[in-house]
Amino acid sequence: MTDLGGSAQTADVLIVGAGVVGTAIARTLARYDLDCVVADAANDVGTGTTKANTAILHTGFDAVPGSLESTLVRRGAELLRCYAEQAGIPLERTGALLVAWSADEHAELAGIEHKARRNGYFATRYVPADELYAREPHLGPGALGALEIPDESIICPWTTPLAYATEALQAGVRLRLRTRVLGVTAAGDWHEVRTDNQTLRCRWLVNAAGLESDRIDAMLGGSDFTIQPRRGELIVFDKLARPLVGAILLPVPTPQTKGVLVAPTVYGNVLLGPTAQDVPDRSDTATTQAGLGSLLAAGRKIMPDLVREEVTASYAGLRAATEHRDYQIRVDAGRRYACVGGIRSTGLTASLGIAEYVVGQLADAGLALRERSGGPPAPPPVMPYIGQAGQRPYQDGARIAADPAYGDIVCHCERVTRGEIEDALASPLPPGDLDGLRRRTRATNGRCQGFFCAARVASLMGEAGGALAGRDGRVLA
Repeated sequence: MTDLGGSAQTADVLIVGAGVVGTAIARTLARYDLDCVVADAANDVGTGTTKANTAILHTGFDAVPGSLESTLVRRGAELLRCYAEQAGIPLERTGALLVAWSADEHAELAGIEHKARRNGYFATRYVPADELYAREPHLGPGALGALEIPDESIICPWTTPLAYATEALQAGVRLRLRTRVLGVTAAGDWHEVRTDNQTLRCRWLVNAAGLESDRIDAMLGGSDFTIQPRRGELIVFDKLARPLVGAILLPVPTPQTKGVLVAPTVYGNVLLGPTAQDVPDRSDTATTQAGLGSLLAAGRKIMPDLVREEVTASYAGLRAATEHRDYQIRVDAGRRYACVGGIRSTGLTASLGIAEYVVGQLADAGLALRERSGGPPAPPPVMPYIGQAGQRPYQDGARIAADPAYGDIVCHCERVTRGEIEDALASPLPPGDLDGLRRRTRATNGRCQGFFCAARVASLMGEAGGALAGRDGRVLA
């Protein structure tokens, strides 16, 4: 991005939104000879819908056949599995069991299996009740059978956008945080994008603003969809509950909702949720007594032993639902504008598929894509591993011998060491606050929720000095 003097700056492409979709698009565009900027109103990447979801890498077996979402989920899952292995993103192929609890639900399984095949997924298998209980002995009584989806997986929703953004930054993309878009006007060959701290000018604008995508679209003259925030509340159970659950346990969906699931996480916990409630406030991520109560009631039926375990945390996320059943993705060559809206709970899975598709559409619309000189793109950065299945620094004797900081445990619930915290604070994309540090390391995310370690974590953040200060409007490169 080039300074023009005064308060305006220019870019070839401006991506509005630094969630998992926006950072995936930035990472894909970074391989080309372009000046790219990502702007987001938050103080970190992945702070909206991206950070608060069920963290499942979907197969797309239950998508609407023939939809763009179905296509991009399948492609995105393929790309993300490969990328996660390269970048060290925690990923576990647990498989899923879609459980039928009534005769009507049991009758639905054949149709769901047929739907999966229409979506290009052929690995489903019917599981009778006796086998189901042999595999999931803690399942509540009354299940009649299940449909197995062996390739459903769990993934880290925090490391994924961090990896995309880090790779984009290392390739020259600029990240402008705490930069809220207030208006967009056409100025010849440019878009003039007014923000709350300065004006940005870009030749092409990509709207990946999540819950704000319809408002950004309206600034460009669009009116094809409206975001209706849909709040999903979830309960996180302690790691002692993890042996209770083998696979992701899915409900038979209804026309209104996909229902409440039970799923392990890559951090060693168990999730119960989500609810599904339309709310008017796009920032309303509060949990409610009614919502959590309904989850516990559902959990008692699905897995009674689970709801007897300790609860570590509860949270709520907002999904960018619209009046349409499909993603709202289009590219307007005349306006040099791409709208990437209505990306619902499958956005994490589909992110690289969406990025590939959008960049292809931009090229067809006239964006010149020339490979950067200097040979093939560098491999993805290897991210710090924060999952439970692999080796963590506190378990690595050789690493501790080389640097004792990796044996100095700060957060005992999550076994997070001083070395990991210091690495996160000195990384190319340091956290903007304690929540950002939690997403990078798991510090303060355990059973005590920071009661014992918060003071020391805060002290380490303070010792990092300017790493977290003065982030307003700052460009990270």
